[in-house]
Amino acid sequence: MSEKVQAFAALTSGAELTPFFYDPPQLKADEVRVRVSHCGICGSDIQAMDDKYSVFDFPLVPGHEIAGYINEIGENVPSSRLGQRVGVGWQARSCGHCEWCLQGQPRLCLDVVNNGTWTPYGGFATSVVAQQAYVYPLPEKILSEHAAVLMCAGLTVYSALVKHYSSSASNLAILGIGGLGHLALQFAAAMGYQVTAISSSSSKKDQAISFGAHHFIDSSVTNAFKGLADSFDLIMITSHGQVDWDRMLSLLRRKGRIILIAFPPVSLDPVDLVVHELSIHGSFVGNPDDMTAMLAFAEAHSIQPVIEKMPLSQVNEAVEKTRKNQARYRIVLENDLI
Repeated sequence: MSEKVQAFAALTSGAELTPFFYDPPQLKADEVRVRVSHCGICGSDIQAMDDKYSVFDFPLVPGHEIAGYINEIGENVPSSRLGQRVGVGWQARSCGHCEWCLQGQPRLCLDVVNNGTWTPYGGFATSVVAQQAYVYPLPEKILSEHAAVLMCAGLTVYSALVKHYSSSASNLAILGIGGLGHLALQFAAAMGYQVTAISSSSSKKDQAISFGAHHFIDSSVTNAFKGLADSFDLIMITSHGQVDWDRMLSLLRRKGRIILIAFPPVSLDPVDLVVHELSIHGSFVGNPDDMTAMLAFAEAHSIQPVIEKMPLSQVNEAVEKTRKNQARYRIVLENDLI
């Protein structure tokens, strides 16, 4: 395969994306090449472009919420996979031999920086390369533009919710009704949680209820949390913005847990954390079996993201809308370069 891959790359940290062409990487024995049809824009794509965590190499092609078709396979990949409609998420590979991979938890692989779909280049492109184990057949009833978002946002909320659910600890609040939060509401309701949505945007109330929330709290209202101390078994934080941590801790019942799936700054008074035996639990994407289960669950319960489609050629406009928090609730790029 000699035709160059067309992509959009940030050449330096914080730079606008520009057209970028590169030779298709040669496939390893266990890899496949996926022709990208759709790619969602995730908040972590923006963070990668800004090199927020100082782990990215430039030029950087972002994009890890991918749907498309397998059009080339490595020598150890079954020929039946050619032509499959598939999805690729945040993780495109693993080392396979560290302690976490050997325990069946490759999401925690010690080579995590090199596992991302952006290595060597991500999904804002005509094709990507990944290990076949991280390239998932898509259920027939899920549209590719919806599947793209499920590959990261859907997996992230699903795996966290499944991990923490129990019939005795099912009173859940979800803070932030955005790209992650609106999916978390749908998955949580379908799983049987008693769900309360918390948002500073009163305009999101009706949609939050339609997504499955049983209750809605407008956090911008004075005394919005009056009488709600010791109310929730779990609180899921889905927003990268500022969090009133002391308030969130006060809402938890004894031994309650905060599930953190976003990256907000953390500052809190530890008194309630200690005295009430609370915990803050990070949850990172999910494993391959979680992805397979999530896709089946989403199909069975008709869970789908609310999206706005834009052509890949308008990626900078789409990124700017995402930066300004104007996406409702996720922008998906359609590949108009092929």
